[in-house]
Amino acid sequence: MTHTSLHRRTLLAAASLVFPSLAFAQAVAPTQAPGPTTSPSQAGPFRFKGLQGVETDAERGFFEVPEDRRDPGSRKIRLSYVRFASTAAKPGPPIVYLAGGPGGTATRAAGGPRFPIFMALREVADVIAFDQRGTGLSNAIPERPLWTRPPPVFTEAGLTSHFRTEFQSAWADWTKAGVAMTGYNTEQNADDIDDLRRHLGAEKVDLWGISYGTHLALSMLKRHGDRVNRVALASLEGQDQTVKRPAAIDDLLRQVDALLAADPAVRAAVPDLPALMRRVHARLETQPAPTKVKLNGAAAEIRMGGFGVQLLAGGLIANPNTLAMLPSLYLALDAGRTDVLAPFLGDVADLLSITGMPEATDLASGISPRRLALVRREARTAVLGAALNFPMPQLLGVVPGVDLGEGFRAPLRIDHPALLVAGSLDGRTPLAEQDEVAAQFRRKSRVLVENAGHNVFEAHPGVRDLLVRFFRGESFSDTRLSLPPPKFQLA
Repeated sequence: MTHTSLHRRTLLAAASLVFPSLAFAQAVAPTQAPGPTTSPSQAGPFRFKGLQGVETDAERGFFEVPEDRRDPGSRKIRLSYVRFASTAAKPGPPIVYLAGGPGGTATRAAGGPRFPIFMALREVADVIAFDQRGTGLSNAIPERPLWTRPPPVFTEAGLTSHFRTEFQSAWADWTKAGVAMTGYNTEQNADDIDDLRRHLGAEKVDLWGISYGTHLALSMLKRHGDRVNRVALASLEGQDQTVKRPAAIDDLLRQVDALLAADPAVRAAVPDLPALMRRVHARLETQPAPTKVKLNGAAAEIRMGGFGVQLLAGGLIANPNTLAMLPSLYLALDAGRTDVLAPFLGDVADLLSITGMPEATDLASGISPRRLALVRREARTAVLGAALNFPMPQLLGVVPGVDLGEGFRAPLRIDHPALLVAGSLDGRTPLAEQDEVAAQFRRKSRVLVENAGHNVFEAHPGVRDLLVRFFRGESFSDTRLSLPPPKFQLA
């Protein structure tokens, strides 16, 4: 079985299996037509197939790093990237794309809706789609065996117990097989980027990242800031923001509820969206409903609790096109129709699998004691409870000694030129939390795209133009772009 659950919070892949825009890590993979001298496992030139079948020349490369630099006995792993050569007469520093997740694959992102941005940035410099350790062709973690046991109940208790047990078992198996799982963290990931810089023969690199990619960029700036030129980051995630504040999502849902008033029919059917969601969650968590699903390709049934629906909603709120589905989805669930969940769930064997890099990386980034107390307090009354960040903080303590500590999570003073992009309807990295990260940058231009969501880079064509200008070295004032508001669905 090929595991497809690449999103940071494992069960959010439920939605992205049907709606890839929910998790860009799930974007369509590039179909690579090997040239006469290369295959996916070989370095060298090849034809890269991007969005809508458009092909371009590219070069695949590899380099080796220790799996855990802190352990002299750890094995070497091979990391992979694809380089799109610059069309400029005098290219600037290489632009390294940092995928989100953790667990997103840069080379897949390059073949999806961001493909035109990769191509446009070649006007400035080489553009590097770097598959981070544990992803794409940089993945040296063995796949887990096919899921054969009965699925857990999709309640908070059921899913938490499942993932804690499964991750402990996976960690033990991987360690026994010689995998240095302690090496899968953001500090080592940042050191990989500096090794990539040296491998490319570049004095400095530019960073272009989104979501977890911004979390990684912050670590790169902390550890190797003198080797970074400029940074363009979207959907910011701070050093201590691996676990998002549930109250910030409540604020977003109130904002969404206010938007429903623009459509009288929707407003009449859903007088109070957060109240409707709470009612559905409470009933299903108390009385999980039988729900038809696929399990390893065969028909099966799970018991869907309110927590499972909260996980699904945590994916849907990421971007406006799927956020608009909330009214119809919750009206159906309120009427007892769990069949509406089937298109979102895909094969639950994928959703219940552990892939290694996402879970280990989030566990290592961790959460400060102060923020953990705040998150737990807010989760008790929030619409989505503790579901948004699953399986964090639920995995805390499952493997001792991997947390990178308060020094890792400490804020920075950043003097690098920065372009910071956000969508006003981002339900994954809320604007209030992004503002906290942006305050660390002293030389920044901010771009707000009204009515865009988490995947803001491709939401508005103006963003691509600003990225090209920024990496050319231009400076400009804060910018506001606008998109139409979402159209909410009742059926």
